[in-house]
Amino acid sequence: MKPLESTARRATAVPLAEQMRPRTLGEVIGQKHLLGDGMALRLAFESGQPHSCILWGPPGVGKTTIARLMADAFDAQFIAISAVLGGVKDIREAVDRAEAVRDSLHAQRTLVFVDEVHRFNKSQQDAFLPHVESGLFTFVGATTENPSFEVNSALLSRAAVYVLKALSDDDLREILARAIAFSSLPAIDSEAVERLVAYADGDARRLLNTLENLAVAATRENLARISDAWLLRVLGERLRRYDKGGEQFYDTISALHKSVRGSDPDAALYWFARMLDGGADPRYLSRRMIRMASEDIGLADPRALRLALDAAETYERLGSPEGELALAECLVYLAVAPKSNAVYKAFKAAQAFVREDGTRPVPLHLRNAPTRLMKELDYGKNYRYAHDEEDGFAAGERYLPDGMADPGFYQPVPRGLEIRIADKLAELRRMNNKSD
Repeated sequence: MKPLESTARRATAVPLAEQMRPRTLGEVIGQKHLLGDGMALRLAFESGQPHSCILWGPPGVGKTTIARLMADAFDAQFIAISAVLGGVKDIREAVDRAEAVRDSLHAQRTLVFVDEVHRFNKSQQDAFLPHVESGLFTFVGATTENPSFEVNSALLSRAAVYVLKALSDDDLREILARAIAFSSLPAIDSEAVERLVAYADGDARRLLNTLENLAVAATRENLARISDAWLLRVLGERLRRYDKGGEQFYDTISALHKSVRGSDPDAALYWFARMLDGGADPRYLSRRMIRMASEDIGLADPRALRLALDAAETYERLGSPEGELALAECLVYLAVAPKSNAVYKAFKAAQAFVREDGTRPVPLHLRNAPTRLMKELDYGKNYRYAHDEEDGFAAGERYLPDGMADPGFYQPVPRGLEIRIADKLAELRRMNNKSD
């Protein structure tokens, strides 16, 4: 690759990210867990036998590059399809091209690369199956989404899945150093380098595209050196890449929920701020807090659920950013509150029991008797009205179906209010046993 003649000329030429795309495996930065010596994908390249695969990872980590290098390694025709823009017509055209080179004098292989494969629907994904099975072409799909959920099981069973990781800060610094040397950019202060690396957030394409825009601005201003202050002025408020509907979103909300469950308010606030910074809807976060109050705190502190509902209502009244403080206050309360999932477990156990158990009849004494016939059939007979009993409790009365043992679904934990609830239940059991 030859250096560009000027940064101004590069602005109208092929994008820097494309110009710097690695031409050999040795030029690839990152993904050592797949491409290092003896690693799975490296061995696949060295085997001389191509195989269909899914490359799963965040944006800008080398999925397209690896697919292109795979085609080069196997001397295969490379056909790229974008699932965002393409459809069955593109698949048919790829099949025709693959058949043409297979039947040609040189009998060349074909590798079909489908970017954002998760955007294809089931029928579109199914269209690949007969051609993958027949060996007409090697299928390589790239996705930012979990293929277990987004790729048809039939196609997934015929493809190896390789998980690519976001590039590390050291990887990005190396790419940045190569880009500066490659494109004759002005020198960049170390503080500005670190800001660029953080701004890229593991995404090489974002880094190089940002660098390209900076190069144009630096050339326009005849800068000899890029400082951190200038970088801040040009970039504006630092933004982070955040996929509101993808894997990263659900990983982050999982971290938030687990931080609250683990009673770590600082970690909870960190993940909360990360999600807001990434553009998550505060209303979604408020709904998750209501869930946390029910699932992880429960009756250990019943005030938590009320506080979560109040925080959600406060946000609706104030909006952003003022209402976010009410959510943060609720989040800290949830984190430090005593924890109990006893009700959650009891509810799940009751559901499981009912699914597996037969349909037991309601005991006669618990049935209402609004008609004379029902009374004659003993509906409601011998039912004891608890309010008429001493202490408002009908000791010894049975409320479960006849013949059903006490299942013991609800088991209070020795934390918060459930300590007192456990004491109350123990006293009620003592009274029942005494009555028996």
